[in-house]
Amino acid sequence: MSDSQGAPVADCLFCRIVAGEIPAQIVHRGERTLAFRDIAPQAPVHVLVVPHAHHPNAAAVAAADGELSAELVRTAAVVAAAEGHPDDYRLVFNTGAGAGQTVFHAHLHVLAGRGLAWPPG
Repeated sequence: MSDSQGAPVADCLFCRIVAGEIPAQIVHRGERTLAFRDIAPQAPVHVLVVPHAHHPNAAAVAAADGELSAELVRTAAVVAAAEGHPDDYRLVFNTGAGAGQTVFHAHLHVLAGRGLAWPPG
C-alpha cells in the first residue's frame, strides 16, 4: 500500500500497532491518535504518540493535516498529565534517519520522570 493519502502501509510497524496486529502497551487511544509505551525507554515515562493515518514524518503530517499535528501535541499533554507529569515533560519529533528516526511513521516521543539535560543527544 501507499502512504500518499495516509493509508496504512503493510510493512509499517506503527501501522500494524494501530491496527492491533502487533501488541503494544497502549496508554491512550483517541479518534485519530494512539499512545503506547516505547519498548526502549529513555526516561521513566517514554510514550510514543502516533497518528492512526500513515505519514512518514512530522513534516508530512503538518503538510497533509495541520489539525492532526496539533492533535498529536494535545494527546501528548493528556498522556503526560495522566502519567503524573502535567508540567514537566519533553516532546520530541525525530524527522529523518540523520535525526534518529528509525520507524518512518510520524511519532511524537513524550519523555518525563527524570531531569532532561539540554542540549539533548
